[in-house]
Amino acid sequence: MEQQKQRLSLLSYNLQVGINSSRYSDYITQSWRHLFPDTDRNANLSRAANWLSEFDIVALQEVDAGSLRSRYINQIEFLAQKGGFPHFHQQQNRHFGGLTAHANGVLTKYQSTQVKSHKLPGRISGRGAIEINIESKGSKIKIISVHLALGQRARTSQLEYIVNLVKNADHFVIMGDMNCKKDTVYEAFKDAKIKANRNPLISPTYPRWNPKHCYDQIWISEELKIINSKVLNLGVSDHLPISMEIEIPFGQNNNSLKKVA
Repeated sequence: MEQQKQRLSLLSYNLQVGINSSRYSDYITQSWRHLFPDTDRNANLSRAANWLSEFDIVALQEVDAGSLRSRYINQIEFLAQKGGFPHFHQQQNRHFGGLTAHANGVLTKYQSTQVKSHKLPGRISGRGAIEINIESKGSKIKIISVHLALGQRARTSQLEYIVNLVKNADHFVIMGDMNCKKDTVYEAFKDAKIKANRNPLISPTYPRWNPKHCYDQIWISEELKIINSKVLNLGVSDHLPISMEIEIPFGQNNNSLKKVA
């Protein structure tokens, strides 16, 4: 009887530091929430933690690592505890006089063999990527959580940096807010001669109330198999989260990756 192959469930979510936007005008009327605390933020994050708990590995963008606006609560750690993730990793990219601690994060139910923090190139600093490495069934998998720049020139150099991180990887997963069309990312892989599995199921995620742009994306190496992928209709941000379930190929041995209780 053939041994069942192992699967990993992935989610990428730009959380907008727990601000629940539902219309364009909220960017003006709720702008103060990006600098100062409010009473709804932790309740919003608790709701999000319930959704995140169903996944194995979660990439987070626009979370706060502990500042005035979050009432000095590390939102990544908060979500890990509420969502039942024994491991979390963070990368603080921007801070503003103690008011904000802008960060990316990764929540995982699997222990990482290696964790790296990368500052992405660009004229304006503050964009980054977190790299974690795990091993499953004898196969090494590099997982990168990113939040790319708004400007095209900076994005291009950031994509070049990221493809260089994965070009020698056995298998890779890249998740995050790309701030560009999926074709732009695919061409970056193609130009670097990296074989990426082009997911036909990527759907618009932004803005949450009227999705038009496929900014939130998950990319995997060609040898990894996509079981399903979908955008989730959840609302605690100005973005919708995107999920993917993948199947892990057998490597040199069949030792399965163990979840940490």
